[in-house]
Amino acid sequence: MSGDPGYGGGVQDDGRWMRLAIELAHRSPRSDAAFAVGAVIVDAEGREIARGWSRDVDGQVHAEESALSRVAPDDPRLSGATLYSTLEPCGRRASRPRTCAELIVASGIRRVVFAWREPDVFVTGAQGIAVLAAAGIEVVEMPELAEAAQEPNLHVLPPV
Repeated sequence: MSGDPGYGGGVQDDGRWMRLAIELAHRSPRSDAAFAVGAVIVDAEGREIARGWSRDVDGQVHAEESALSRVAPDDPRLSGATLYSTLEPCGRRASRPRTCAELIVASGIRRVVFAWREPDVFVTGAQGIAVLAAAGIEVVEMPELAEAAQEPNLHVLPPV
């Protein structure tokens, strides 16, 4: 993990921002066909730029997509920003023409922090991490918060 304070306030703030993303995931309208996810975009100074959660503006919107839609595409803060998502950003998607991983790459965001990898429940082989890494984006996983991020999704996860 990077401790560079040029990314959303540095590693010491990753837990704080991910906990906010987890709170946002709990706001997602319940669905039996999609995950509840929260996302926060934080600038290089450690200030929130935007937030979103699954299905907050329509029944198909993903959390990362929602947060990105609240920022002008040419906003210069994005190039130093970190996007926090409770779930690995999608790399495959049926409901929209572009995946969240593609939207993140196009935004210019250079760092993504997530809590848990997308399981093969709705889409197999999501590979969002691979798309981000191939684009040179720093990807940080926080498995210590995976269980908390999964909590609003227990109704759709297979039993362990």
